Amino acid sequence: MANFPLPEPMRRALDLARIAAERGEVPVGAVVVKDGKIIGEGHNRPRESHDPTAHAEIVAIRAAAAALGNERLDGCDLYVTLEPCAMCAGAIAHARIARLYYGADDPKGGAVAHGPGVFAQPTIHHRPEIYEGLGAAEAAALLRIFFLERR
Repeated sequence: MANFPLPEPMRRALDLARIAAERGEVPVGAVVVKDGKIIGEGHNRPRESHDPTAHAEIVAIRAAAAALGNERLDGCDLYVTLEPCAMCAGAIAHARIARLYYGADDPKGGAVAHGPGVFAQPTIHHRPEIYEGLGAAEAAALLRIFFLERR
């Protein structure tokens, strides 16, 4: 990607990923934006909350839905530091997220550009516009450092 300043929502998602790492969670952060305003955010917290579904995207989508009082997040953008997994891609489709911006690729667990390619399936009921690689180098570095420190 071209060298340009990251938009504020992706900078915030990276900050949230750092918070996750500080708490011993895999460093992934996510932010939901509507009309240029952050309405939901989250970081990975499955260990902290004893909830395997508490991925950053799910936490942010839940917060945004509560803020809007609606399970449909029409017109919302999701910024996340790592390519979403199949569970999160499904939640993105169900929430009707308009645009997905993600940082680092996840060849092992990702489900957008890798694995099942959820949004390429003919049976998917909603496909967001997808923009990959936003803040990828910084997001990948956070993950690399996190896992190196644990080995």
